Amino acid sequence: MPSISCPSQVESSPIDLIVVGCGFAGLACAIESRRKGHNVILLEKRTSVESLGDVISFAPNTGRLFEKWGLGEQLMEVNTQHPHMTLHNCYGEIINVQPLPQSLYGCNSYNGRRGEIHQILLKYAKKIGADIRFSQDVTGYWEDGERNKAGVVVDGQRIEADVVVAADGARSRARKLALGCEDDAKPSGYAVYRAWFNSKEQGIDKDPLTDFFYKEGGDFHGWIGKDVHMLAMSFKSGDEFCWVLTHRDDNDIEESWSFPGKISDVLSCVEGWDPRCRAIIEKAPSCVDWKLVYRDPSPTWISSGGRVVVIGDAAHPFLPTSIQGASQGVEDGVALATVLKRAGKKNVPLGLQVFEHIRYDRVRRAQQQGISTRDKLHKSPDARAEDEEVSLPFPEWLLNFDAERNANDLYEVVKAYILTEGYKRPSELIIPCCRSV
Repeated sequence: MPSISCPSQVESSPIDLIVVGCGFAGLACAIESRRKGHNVILLEKRTSVESLGDVISFAPNTGRLFEKWGLGEQLMEVNTQHPHMTLHNCYGEIINVQPLPQSLYGCNSYNGRRGEIHQILLKYAKKIGADIRFSQDVTGYWEDGERNKAGVVVDGQRIEADVVVAADGARSRARKLALGCEDDAKPSGYAVYRAWFNSKEQGIDKDPLTDFFYKEGGDFHGWIGKDVHMLAMSFKSGDEFCWVLTHRDDNDIEESWSFPGKISDVLSCVEGWDPRCRAIIEKAPSCVDWKLVYRDPSPTWISSGGRVVVIGDAAHPFLPTSIQGASQGVEDGVALATVLKRAGKKNVPLGLQVFEHIRYDRVRRAQQQGISTRDKLHKSPDARAEDEEVSLPFPEWLLNFDAERNANDLYEVVKAYILTEGYKRPSELIIPCCRSV
């Protein structure tokens, strides 16, 4: 690991981390850990990470962290912020036009193509010294209490560290391998069809039912109906286009959670709807059918030996309607790196317990917001403008938040509580100071 000068670098012996998974939670953990002076090996199963994928949104609670890392200017170059969202009922009548502020609570939000944002974070992580290794399939986790070490098995070889962070997504192997619990992912009862394509190549600009997306140079519309909602948006002066449709789906997910979708199946979801919906869907050359999963709340995110922890979707999968899944994964990574710095190399297990209590209730409440937002969007097809307002939530408790500052502020009081009262799983006891308000 090269020696570098990072913000907040510690004087004492750095903590050695292995991070499994190069998604946003894993990258955030690697970045903030390097900024805190820890040593990081980040292992990713895929051979590379390409600039692909559809839209992703990071709210101001994450934008604040990106800006601390000095990445605001780069992220703004790929930002695709829309000034408002126009929401219709399924017949095309406007229910609500909701402003979508670029800046809120003193920080920017960043929205855009998943791969482009990911590449910016990946390059920064490498620049500040994270050891990122691709084609690394982790097949085992281990802990050695006598040596105060933990590690993983890759290609039959053991790699060791002071702590292992499993950030390997909703299909995490670590839940079983590290925590000893079965991977109890279940169908959520919903799935998402999604597509991203070039507007001009597919004729968005020439169809009178869809050309407004191109003429406006970037527009965002939604349609809601019974158990279905659809979002469609154009980006980059109208040249790129994305739509997503969430619908009821109780199919089995044992073999895979993502399939090539059929446009004919998507069209059946909007039969009888505003004809613009059909025109939008038909333009896509292909789509993905993504089954949304959920898990019963995990009683703990920490292994029995106290040196392996799951974060991000590996610990708490989110529904897309939360608009917080990736943001909460980034918060996890930053909070964990911050707490480990405060705990020090000799107190890693205690540090993980403090982290778990600091994060648990906030994440749980953010997850619940995703469910309530979905239910609000899946209104009767007869929804009208005079009905109860339907909008995306921007609560201050969620967005006006600094994960690093919160972890620093709560560390000592939570540590003292655990040392005095003994460790209890946060699912059994939420320490009062950690309750999300």
